[in-house]
Amino acid sequence: MDRVFVTREIPSAGLNLLADRAEVIVSPLDRELTPQEIVERTADCKILVCTPANKIGAFLFNKRPQIRLVASFGAGVDHIDLEAANEYDVIVTNTPGVLSATTANMAMALILALTRRLLEGDQLLRAGGFKGVHPLFMLGTDLAGKVLGIYGLGQIGLSLARRATTFGMEILYHNRNKRLEVESELRAQWVGFDELLEKGDIISINAPLTDQTRGIFNYQAFSRMKPDAFFINTARGSIHNEADLVKALDEKLIAGAGLDVYEHEPQVHSGLLKMKNVVLAPHLGTATVEVRTKMSLLAAQNVISFLDGRRPPNRVE
Repeated sequence: MDRVFVTREIPSAGLNLLADRAEVIVSPLDRELTPQEIVERTADCKILVCTPANKIGAFLFNKRPQIRLVASFGAGVDHIDLEAANEYDVIVTNTPGVLSATTANMAMALILALTRRLLEGDQLLRAGGFKGVHPLFMLGTDLAGKVLGIYGLGQIGLSLARRATTFGMEILYHNRNKRLEVESELRAQWVGFDELLEKGDIISINAPLTDQTRGIFNYQAFSRMKPDAFFINTARGSIHNEADLVKALDEKLIAGAGLDVYEHEPQVHSGLLKMKNVVLAPHLGTATVEVRTKMSLLAAQNVISFLDGRRPPNRVE
C-alpha cells in the first residue's frame, strides 16, 4: 500500500478518505515542520500532503526521489518550487474554489471592522471608557458610494466585489487580464495600478504571490493612496512591505489597515500592534469548519485520483 505523509493534522474527513486507499502518516508535532524534518519523515512515502507554511522544493525532491505528488492543503502554491517539481517530475495539486467565498467574507469583515471602528469600540468599552453616546462619538465611515479597488480579480476578488456592491460600493480592479463579463455584471472597471491606488477608498489585495506581486505594495504605493483610504490584505503577506506600511500609517499617508496575513508570518511588525486604526487577524481567511473540511476532502481526492492513475482534478501546471 502506498504511503502518504501529512505534515500537519487536517480535518478528519479527508484523512479518513485517504485511509481507505493508502497508509496515512500524520505528523504528531503540533507545529509546522522544517524542510529537514519533512525529509526525515518521508522515507518510503510516495505522496506528501502539505500546508502553505511548508517550503517545498529541490531540497526535498533530491533527498526523496520517490515522492511523485505534492498535494497542497490550500489554493496558493507560492510555497512550492514549481520549476523544481517539474524538473523532478513531481505533480503538484491544490484546493481552489471551495475557499473563495469564505475568504471574501473575511476581507469584508475586516473592511467593516475597520471602517466602523469595531475593534476600537470593543477595547474602549472593555476598559470602562464608554460613558454614553453623543453626536460625535466614534464616527466611522460608510461604504455606500465609496470605491473598492481590488488588486487581483480571481475567484476571491470576484466574490468580494459581489459582496461590496450590496453595500453600494463602486468597483475598480487591476488584474493581468480584463474581465469583461465581470464588468458587465457589476459595472466594474479595469484600471492601471497607479489609478487603482489613487482612486480607491479601500484597496484590497486578492492576488496570488508571484515575482511580479511580491512587495508591490511598498511605501511608494502607499504614498499614492488617498489619506483617508484603507488597506486590506487577505491574500499573502509578502505582497505588502510591512515596514513600509507601518511608516505610511505613522505618517498618516493612509487612514488604516486590516490584515489577515503578514510579510514574515507568524511574526507581526511590532509597530502594527500599537495602532488603533489597524485590525489584525491571525490568518483566518479559510478558517471555518465547513471550508476546511471541503479542503481536506479535495486534497484527498487529488491524491486518490493520482493513485488510481487518473489526472488529479486540481493539478497545478
